[in-house]
Amino acid sequence: MPFHHHRYSAPARVSLPDRTWPERTLTHAPIWCSVDLRDGNQALPDPMGHDRKQRLLELLVASGFPEIELGFPSASQTDFDFIRWSIESGVLGERVVPQVITQAREALIRRTFESIQGAKRAIVHLYNSTSELQRRVVFGMSRAEVIELAVRATRQIREEARALRGTHVTLQYSPESFTGTELDFAAEICNAVIETWSPTPEDKLIVNLPSTVENTTPNVFADRIEWMSRQLTRKDSVILSVHTHNDRGAGVAAAELGMLAGAERVEGTLLGNGERSGNVDIVTLALNLYSHGIDPGLRFPDMKNVVRVVESCTRLPVHPRHPYAGELVFAAFSGSHQDAIHKGLKALPPEPEARWEVPYLPIDPRDIGRQYEPVIRINSQSGKSGLLHVLERDFGYRVPRELAVAFSKQVQAVTDAGGEELSPEGVLALFRRTYVERPGHFTLESASVERRAHGRECAVVAKLRAGTERREVAGLGAGPVEAFARAVAGLAPRAFDVVDFVEHARGEGVAAKAVAYVAIRGGAQSPDPGVRGDVLAHVVANDSAAASIYGVAEHSDVVLASFHALISALNRLAAEIGATVSAESSPRSEEQTNMTTSKPKPDHAAPAKAEPAAPIRRRDATGHLDPDYEAKLRAETGHGQDKDDARAFISGTKTNDAFAEELGEGFVEIATSGEDDKEDVFNQTVPEDAGGPFVETSGKTEFAHGTDASNIKGATREPFPKT
Repeated sequence: MPFHHHRYSAPARVSLPDRTWPERTLTHAPIWCSVDLRDGNQALPDPMGHDRKQRLLELLVASGFPEIELGFPSASQTDFDFIRWSIESGVLGERVVPQVITQAREALIRRTFESIQGAKRAIVHLYNSTSELQRRVVFGMSRAEVIELAVRATRQIREEARALRGTHVTLQYSPESFTGTELDFAAEICNAVIETWSPTPEDKLIVNLPSTVENTTPNVFADRIEWMSRQLTRKDSVILSVHTHNDRGAGVAAAELGMLAGAERVEGTLLGNGERSGNVDIVTLALNLYSHGIDPGLRFPDMKNVVRVVESCTRLPVHPRHPYAGELVFAAFSGSHQDAIHKGLKALPPEPEARWEVPYLPIDPRDIGRQYEPVIRINSQSGKSGLLHVLERDFGYRVPRELAVAFSKQVQAVTDAGGEELSPEGVLALFRRTYVERPGHFTLESASVERRAHGRECAVVAKLRAGTERREVAGLGAGPVEAFARAVAGLAPRAFDVVDFVEHARGEGVAAKAVAYVAIRGGAQSPDPGVRGDVLAHVVANDSAAASIYGVAEHSDVVLASFHALISALNRLAAEIGATVSAESSPRSEEQTNMTTSKPKPDHAAPAKAEPAAPIRRRDATGHLDPDYEAKLRAETGHGQDKDDARAFISGTKTNDAFAEELGEGFVEIATSGEDDKEDVFNQTVPEDAGGPFVETSGKTEFAHGTDASNIKGATREPFPKT
C-alpha cells in the first residue's frame, strides 16, 4: 500500500521570536511525580492487581519519588481499595504525597474524595479534554462549555476539600491533549481554573500541560511551554508541570526542553511504560541529569532490581538497549569500543570521587549497581582489548598484549563458527586449553635451583618427560628462567629464543599464585639447537608477534610457574611445526649424559659435546654444585669465572607485579641461604650421600610423596631410577 503523506500536516508553530529557553541550562532536578500506578497501569493488557501494585509502589517509595499518583479511584473498586490501603497502611511514610485523578464530573469527584480520607496531604488531579479535535468530534462542545465544565469541577473540589478535615488538598489541573489545543484557549481555560481556585505562594496550584499525543518536535513543545508560562496569571502561585508522551520517540527530549522552558515538575513512569509508545521515562531523565553532575533526587542503586520489579509487575519486557537499564546498554562488542573502554578504565584515578572519564560509558555502571561484569562482551566482532579486560576483570590474568593479539584469533575462529557470544567462562576455558593446560611432548616433573656467586648466577637441574622417556637436563644462567631455557634447549625440536617473559601474582596474601607468560620464537631446525645469550630480551614495540609462541602456567611457586610456562610454549612450538624429538633423534640420551645444554658460538661452530657419563660428581654433601662439575658447566655454556652479571631474579625482564618479583627473590634467597632447615626445597640431594637420587621441590611433589610443602622431611621418599 503506498504512503499518502499529503493526508498529514504539522501543527502550527509558535510565534516566539524572543524565546529564552535555548540559552538556559538545567541546573537542578524537577519535582518528580510517578504515574506508573495509573497511567502506566491503564496501558497494560493485564492491569495490575493489589499485589503487583504494592510491589511497584514499594519500589517507587524506595527510589525517592516525592509524589506518586496511586490510581483512578472512581474507575474501579480495585483502584479505590488500593488507594485506601496505601493511605491506611503507612507505606507512603511521612514524605510521599499521594495523588489521585478524576474527570470533571460530580459523582466521580465525590468518590475521589472518599478515597483520600485520612491522608495528611493529597493532590487531586482534575482533567478534561480541551483539544479542538475532541471538542469537535468527541464532545460536540464549544470553548465556553468546556471552560464552564472545568470551572464547575474546580468549585466542587474546593468545597469537598474544605469539608475534608485533617487533609490538606492541592489541586492539579490538566488541559488534556494540550498539544492539540489552541494556545490562546489553553491559556484561557487554565487561567479560569486558577482564578476559581485562588492559589497563593504558600499554597500553590499545579498546572500540568500534557502532550497526551506527541505530535510535534521537542523545540516546538518547548516554545509552547514558554509561551504558556508567560500567559498564566498568579505565576508566583502556580507550579508549571509537564507530562510528555513518546509517540514520536522524543518524550525525554520534550521533557528536558520543557524544563528549560519553565516547567518545574515532571510526570512520568519508570522505564517509560504508558499507552501507545509510552510516557516519558523518568529513569532516563533522572540519570541524564546525574551524568551532568546534577543530583536528580532519585536513587537507583540496583538497576537490575528495578528492571525485575517493573517487568514482574507490568508483565512487559524491558528492551536490552534501554538507556541505563537495558541488559546490553553497558556492553561493548566492537573491538575498537572494547579497546577504548579497557584503556579508559585503566586510566581512571584510584580515588572514588575522581572525575569519571571513560569512552562510551556516560556514567559509572557501579553507580546503579551494574558493576563491570557486562561491560565488555565477547563475540566475533571483539578484539584484543575486550579479551584483556574479561580475563583480568573476571579471572585475574593480566595477559601481555602480544598474547592477546594471538588469542583474539582463536576466539574469533570459535565465535565465527558458532555464531554466538562467548561467555567469560567460555573465554577462560579456551584460554586455558590453548595456553595453560596444553598437553604435549614435554612434561616437567621436577626442578632444583641454586643461586651462585652472591646472586649473580643460577644453576638449574630439571627432570622432564620427553614422550615416554624421562630426561635430566641442567643449565646455567643469570636467572632461573635463562638457566632453565639453556637446560632444555637441547631437547627442543628447533632452536629457539625466549623473547618475552612476564609474571604477576593472581589472588591475594599467602594464597596468591604466580602466573607466568613466556614467549619463544623458533629458528631453523637444528640437530643441536641453542638459545641466544640475550635470551630474555623483550620484543620491541614494532616487532611482529606473529612468530612468537606463548606458553602460560600458574603455580604457587614463582620459579616453577615460569618453568612450566616455557614447557607449554615448547609444546606449542612442537605442535606448530609438526615435529617432536624421539629418543632415536635426540642429541643425547639420559644414559649418555647428566646434562643437555648448548650455546651457539660466534663463529657458528658446532657446540662442544658433553662428556659421557658420570664420573664427575654433581653435588657435594651440602647439595651445592661440585666445583669440577661447575667448571664443566661454565665451559660448555660460556660463563667465565669473572662474569659479573647482576641481573635480577628474572634476568632483567620487567614483571607486571612487584609483589611477584619480591616474593620470588625472597623465597629463593631463604631457600638457598643455608639458614633454613628446609633449604633442600630447591636443592637436589646428592645420591652418594643420601642413598639414592631423589628431588624435593616446593608444593606437592611426585618424587617425595608428600602434600605439605612446609613438612618436607615428613614426606615418603622414593628414589629415582639409577642414571
